[in-house]
Amino acid sequence: MSDTHRKKLAQRFREFLPEQSVIDQPTSLAAYECDGLSAYREQPLLVLLPENIAQVQQVMRLCHEQRLPVVSRGAGTGLSGGALPHAEGVVLSLAKMNRILQIDSLSRLAVAEPGVRNLAISEAVKSQGLYYAPDPSSQIACSIGGNVAENAGGVHCLKYGLTLHNILALKLVSSEGEIFEIDQRNLQTEGYDLLPLLVGSEGMLGIVVEVTVKLLPIPRCARVVMGIFDSVDKAGDSVAAIIAEGIIPAGIEMMDNPAIRAAEDFVHAGYPVEAEAILICELDGTEEEVSSQIDLVEKVLLKRGATETRLARDEAERLLFWSGRKAAFPAVGRISPDYYCIDGTIPRKSLAAVLRGIRELSTEYGLRVANVFHAGDGNLHPLILYDSSNEGEFEETEELGSKILQLCIHHGGTITGEHGVGVEKLGEMCVQFGDAERNQFHSIRECFDPLKILNPGKAIPTLARCAEFNAMHVHNGELPFPELERF
Repeated sequence: MSDTHRKKLAQRFREFLPEQSVIDQPTSLAAYECDGLSAYREQPLLVLLPENIAQVQQVMRLCHEQRLPVVSRGAGTGLSGGALPHAEGVVLSLAKMNRILQIDSLSRLAVAEPGVRNLAISEAVKSQGLYYAPDPSSQIACSIGGNVAENAGGVHCLKYGLTLHNILALKLVSSEGEIFEIDQRNLQTEGYDLLPLLVGSEGMLGIVVEVTVKLLPIPRCARVVMGIFDSVDKAGDSVAAIIAEGIIPAGIEMMDNPAIRAAEDFVHAGYPVEAEAILICELDGTEEEVSSQIDLVEKVLLKRGATETRLARDEAERLLFWSGRKAAFPAVGRISPDYYCIDGTIPRKSLAAVLRGIRELSTEYGLRVANVFHAGDGNLHPLILYDSSNEGEFEETEELGSKILQLCIHHGGTITGEHGVGVEKLGEMCVQFGDAERNQFHSIRECFDPLKILNPGKAIPTLARCAEFNAMHVHNGELPFPELERF
């Protein structure tokens, strides 16, 4: 699109947006060319930064009139390319809409604009003995609007759920610029349950402009025990064993040796660098129930092959144990020029088998893989280490990542747990879902966005995209990567 057309459009948006809220200079647009998945980049036509709902409505009305693609963006911490710009469209950044509008401690809820940081909500209500439970590793930076778009989780999602389970109401602006609200603060509501449809819809059904979140009382007691293993398989099997005892930990995370070494070198959390795997298990509640559960968890870990267990001595050490896990991604970034983060989910019983498969695939491709897991709900995050300056290595990394995701499907899992599909997993959507299911997804989308201007090209592949994927990966009429059957 010509610079002349860009300038004309920018002028139209400046009729109702402040001058500094319309970005049209190429050097400034470059800051928005990708999200946390930096392997994919595209410069947008314009970036718009509205400051209130009325301005969002005006933006959407003009975009609808001009049939301009719109990619909504939060903090840009997403890891699937969900906020990748469209070359002929606008990025609608909601970063300036960052106010907490209401805190109701009696009803245990808060109302926030989409640009509010995840952690800022808990910080705002801490003095009232409350907090917001979902805690992605990027919670210091990620926005609540982005969390809604991707249905983010975190290390405590096993007990307290994903974003979906902690949202009470949403206010959105449609592709035509109209406001619509979904409110489930009442236990009984009429009509279809649209909240689960909208949470995790990756910005394709509406622009989130207000979020009402559920607040929880800060647990009276929280303690962490670390299980240390000389075998990844033993660590994986221990997860299901703990839950089989009737214990639902607040969080249970797993790291393998490469991830342990990287995290320990980065934050010095006291991790045993010779261990093949560790489990970090947090129990919370009253002093009495936590003490009894800690004893039982330690017994299970030792029975399942842990060489040692370590109990955090105090709150400072509890936070230290977690700091290593939460810093795993940047820690791995220190030991490799590039890394590619996968996000698949599998049944807990399949953890050990999938880990074995990942190890074999890592050896086959000659690419190191560091594994971190939300082990309790089977959400795994293999980090493939590579160097983009080596010709063809990124393409090899992509293929390895695809095989890992298809391995998840093979074991009864799914291709994402919290990062979303974005542009990264479009091909794998062709494996997990058939034509009829994908057509249904497109039909639902068209009900909300008939012109398909909201985040086009993301999450739901077209028939043509699937034909292209199958042409590249299906051999002799077999499913993609039939050799995964060996796992």
